[in-house]
Amino acid sequence: MSKQLLMNMFGWGFGLWLFGYVLGIILFAVVPPELLGWVITPFGIAVTLWVLFKKVKLSSLSQFALLSVGWLVIAVVCDYVFLVQLLKPADGYYKLDVYLYYLLTLALPMAVGWWKTKSVVAKS
Repeated sequence: MSKQLLMNMFGWGFGLWLFGYVLGIILFAVVPPELLGWVITPFGIAVTLWVLFKKVKLSSLSQFALLSVGWLVIAVVCDYVFLVQLLKPADGYYKLDVYLYYLLTLALPMAVGWWKTKSVVAKS
């Protein structure tokens, strides 16, 4: 595994998770807890797409696949440790918005990777 891939995986993976976590803490005061994930999701998508298009420089779809899995593992582990175990939400944590978040965490890097590598192949 290349150093670039590992930096993208752990650096951006944790950074993106932390962005959503901090945004959730900030919005907790003004957004009902059951809507928090739905409010954060559009911001998370926008920032993730910006990172994928502007900051992540990978050359193959397989690298984007590894990035997707890495980001998903980081999201699941950090959510479990810092949300489920630490905050112990009264109504639980795992609901439709969380499953959508996990699906997007896996799908967005793959979709951008497909688009980026398709563009490179087409130019060759």
